[in-house]
Amino acid sequence: MVPVSRLQAFSHSRLAWASLTLGSALLLAIALFFQYALDMAPCVMCVYQRAALVGVMLAGALGWLSPRCPVLSNLALLGWLAAASKGVLLAKEHIHYQFHPSPFAKCTTTAEFPRWLALDSWLPSVFHPSGDCADISWSWLGFSMPQWLLGIFAVLAALALLFIMVRLVSAIKREA
Repeated sequence: MVPVSRLQAFSHSRLAWASLTLGSALLLAIALFFQYALDMAPCVMCVYQRAALVGVMLAGALGWLSPRCPVLSNLALLGWLAAASKGVLLAKEHIHYQFHPSPFAKCTTTAEFPRWLALDSWLPSVFHPSGDCADISWSWLGFSMPQWLLGIFAVLAALALLFIMVRLVSAIKREA
């Protein structure tokens, strides 16, 4: 078992935040590869999950820029947890559309981002949906893409929670 002090130090390292940022960027690049090289149209749920992934990536970038600044680093941790948790919820909803299709419960065909964050207008090459949420056009090892994303977002959320807990335990130990 890794000692809390080592996890605490790692949570404040540029390596940890760089790994999160670059790993998230790689996942987004893979999504774009599926879209443009394999001609798989992203649905609105795919686009929303990409937005959650970008949220994780931005939180990672903030932590990478200032891993030792407690305010920014803790803010980055909370942003990471929030974006990964939203990704879990979106992936679960997407899986429901895929495995329990219903004419009464369908996803929309247009993205509904807030006006102040109109990602589909600002960057349509990444955030414009054109596919069907119920379509399972790809699977690997018996899991569809949103099932893989559910696992990825769950691991990301668990890691964020682990780092938060490690920091809380370290703070309590310092005060004792």
